[in-house]
Amino acid sequence: MKGTVGELGEFGLIRELTSRLTTTPAVRLGPGDDAAVVAAPDRRVVASTDVLLEGRHFRRDWSTAYDVGRKAAAQNLADIAAMGAVPTAVLLALVVPAELPATWPTELMDGIRDECQVAGAAVVGGDVVRGETITVAITALGDLRNHEPVTRSGARAGDVVAVTGWLGWSAAGLAVLSRGFRSPRAFVEAHRRPEPPYHAGPAAAALGATAMTDVSDGLIADLGHIAEASKVRIDLRTAAIDVPTQMSDIGQAVGVDPLQWVLTGGEDHAIVATFPSDVKLPARWKVIGEVVNPSALPQVTVDGAPWDKAGGWDHFGDTEPDD
Repeated sequence: MKGTVGELGEFGLIRELTSRLTTTPAVRLGPGDDAAVVAAPDRRVVASTDVLLEGRHFRRDWSTAYDVGRKAAAQNLADIAAMGAVPTAVLLALVVPAELPATWPTELMDGIRDECQVAGAAVVGGDVVRGETITVAITALGDLRNHEPVTRSGARAGDVVAVTGWLGWSAAGLAVLSRGFRSPRAFVEAHRRPEPPYHAGPAAAALGATAMTDVSDGLIADLGHIAEASKVRIDLRTAAIDVPTQMSDIGQAVGVDPLQWVLTGGEDHAIVATFPSDVKLPARWKVIGEVVNPSALPQVTVDGAPWDKAGGWDHFGDTEPDD
């Protein structure tokens, strides 16, 4: 392989990237034509897209290209699962400088491919363009398998709020990296490569989830979207939320209440959903609150009181860290 992306050229880079891919039965026609063909037995396709920008969403001195690939795929595939769908395919749009070592985009593709395999999906196409800042844009597709999508607007008073997956681990890992450390490794890796519980989305839909989302911007922020769409109040009980001992140790070391990470830290891509109170939830789901009729505006409260701090990340505000 030639040394840089510019030396490899557009079509040489495309050949290198597509040569690393695997496929699934849902892919009827993969990369190489004007467009891909992906089976959609349900006749409805769930779609989501997201962008990672170097310096805003990742740093090359903190994360390898493979890490960035895993993260880019995970955050999009988690959106598919949070609708109650099964991920099927991913498209990649990539902007890279000509002087970038050619190994970087190929390792990125390895990460995207491997994360897709975890979710049962495949990369089916995309585009590459020369630009000054590395930009990774992913579009993910999914299949509802003849079920209705679980949206944010179905939560009803009396429902319980339950979560599965990690909360606050990525934020704790970012705090560690920001201070020049690389351990505890589990939290640093959670920031570099989130592990969404993909299976939980379709499983929650089958259990009768009334509303659902993945925790990408923060638990309070993302539940706030459900509260607003469903016109309800959601009350979280902090006594029901686990804070790992190591996370408490990190918080003590850096002067941060670890509950802040759990309630407002994003990028773990846990799945949080509301369920009728009589649903018997599997052990992997943890009930952390309830849905009640709003006394005023729809909102998320914590232990019965309004949350008066930032509830999570805002891409156009000052609450999202440059990681």
